[in-house]
Parts: sequence; C-alpha cells; structure tokens
Amino acid sequence: MMAGMRALAKMQAGPGLTLVDRPEPTCGDWDVKIRVLRAGLCGTDLHLQQWDDWAASMVNAPQTIGHEFYGEIVEVGQDVKELQPGDKVSGEGHIVCGYCRNCRAGRRHQCIRTVGLGVNTDGAFADYVVLPVENVWKHPDWVDPDLGAVFDPLGNATHTALQWPMVGEDVLVTGAGPIGVMAAAIARHAGARNIVVTDLSDFRLELADAAGADLVVNSGTTRLRDVQLGLGMKEGFDIGLEMSGAPQAVAEMIDNMNHGGKIAMLGLPASDYAIDWGKVITHMLTIKGIYGREMFETWYLMTSMLSTSDRLKDAVRSVITHRFAAEDWEEAFATARAGQCGKVILDWS
Repeated sequence: MMAGMRALAKMQAGPGLTLVDRPEPTCGDWDVKIRVLRAGLCGTDLHLQQWDDWAASMVNAPQTIGHEFYGEIVEVGQDVKELQPGDKVSGEGHIVCGYCRNCRAGRRHQCIRTVGLGVNTDGAFADYVVLPVENVWKHPDWVDPDLGAVFDPLGNATHTALQWPMVGEDVLVTGAGPIGVMAAAIARHAGARNIVVTDLSDFRLELADAAGADLVVNSGTTRLRDVQLGLGMKEGFDIGLEMSGAPQAVAEMIDNMNHGGKIAMLGLPASDYAIDWGKVITHMLTIKGIYGREMFETWYLMTSMLSTSDRLKDAVRSVITHRFAAEDWEEAFATARAGQCGKVILDWS
C-alpha cells in the first residue's frame, strides 16, 4: 500500500483547488525524491486555480500544482551518482526532451517538447515531489529555505536582466512584481547607472525602492519623459526589462528608449496589442523574448552572484512579504491575487 501525503491539487476540470491526501510519488532509477520545505506562489498557480482557457489546455486532472520550491532529498534512484539524501535543493521546473535540435545544441531552455512541473505534470505543492536528476539544483549551505524557494523566479529575473552588459547603462524595468524587483537588484549588482522601475502599485514600488532602484515611478500619474529630464538623461534608456505584460507599459518603454536600445520581454500579455513598429525600426531597437531560465547557466550565475553579495541576498529575500502554512493555502492565494504583496510562500515543513 502506497504512503499518502498532503498535496494541493486540481482534482477535476474547473475552478478551484483542494488540499487532499494523494499517494507519494515514486522515485525512478534516474530520479530524485525531495521533501518539500517551502514553495512559492506564482502567477501561473493563480491561473490554474482560476481555470482560464490556458489552464484548461494544460492540466490533466487530477494533478498536483506548484513549481517554485526548496527541499531536502530523501531518496535517489539507483543510477543517480551526483546527489544524495540530505542534500538541500531546488528544481528547474522545465523538463526537456534531450533529443530535439535545441536540446542537442545545448539550448535546453528552448526545447520544443518542454513539460512544465506543476502545469503538465505533478508539482511541488505537496510534501514530496520527484524530478529527473538533471533538473535538480543542489544548494550550497548558505542558501536558507526562503532564499532557495525563490530561485525559480530569481532565475527569470537573472535570465532577463543579464541579456546585455549593464555597466554604466540606464535601465528601465516595467513591472514591480517579485521578478521585476529582483531584476532591479541584479541591475544594481551588475553596475547599471540609473535604474528606474514603474508600476501602478505603490506597495510594490516600495519593494523596488528597497531593493536598489534609483527611482520608482507610478505610471498612472507620472510620465517617463519627465523622469528622464529629472535624472539628467538626454538620450533615453539603454536597456529595457519588460516584466508587466501591459500594453501601455510596453508602448511607453519603446517611446523612451535610446536609439539602438535593447529590450528583454518576460511579461506575458493577456491578449494581442499594437506595437509602434516604425519606431522599433527607425530607432534600431532590439526586442528579445525571454522564457524561463537557461539550463543551467542561469542557475550558475544567480548562485555565483548571491555568493558574492550580502546586499543582493537581502534584496532577493525582501521580495518575500507573506508566509503561510500549507493548510492556509486559501488565504495565501487570496493574498497573492489581491496584489498588495510581493512573493507569497507556503511552508510545507
């Protein structure tokens, strides 16, 4: 008889989630079984709870959700040599095929058959999660549970922010969610000159200010053109990090980029919107879409950066504003959905 565990799962198609008792996952020969200690809520999880068209196309219920986590290995498969029980780890939530052209060329983050942990397969909002060994990231001893729980979104921020050299550059971050705030902290660490963060939430702008932004701007009341003048900027922003998915934010970013400026876009829009392609062309802007993390260069970069800077560690931890026991998941989801928060963490320990 299989042992049971707590799991926050989508038990049938439709809105809602249920904290249920589900069988513990089994560990295959090339797998690692992890006792989950902390797990972070992501916008993806809110979509899955709400059950929009995207969620309906992804989930095959019954299925445990969740993909941001920190935990301790309790079992390894017989073919696993690099890891052992007791290791503290997080996991890369994109499980790739290993055989497509991109995988074989070392571009695994661009795998055409990517399977999402907690989206297409059972995830980490549970006492235990199983991952292929190649998806498991072992943490050094100085990574605490809260810090380890946000390595997935920190990876998004790192992947986006470090697309181009930042030393001496003027950087615009649109969207002060947890990833945008961490991207601002990374830009500060990487040597940017002026870092401006925009959002409609004053609560989130305060988080960005504390994380190292030079100026935070409520885009509902203040225009970026005026911000540039106030900072003594004469030619526009050199680098744009688009984290909001908001059409107006994208439009204003394009309007305020320097000629030859570079934009990395991570924020997913709710629907299609128009772009001033004439300005993109005549101002010779580079626009690059960003998805997930590079496997595993991004993981090395964020671990290395954190190891050299207590200031960056503190800035990353500061995005965590709310912590809830796993049993209080409904309050956690309500808090995340209300938006007056940074990162929300579930404690499964």
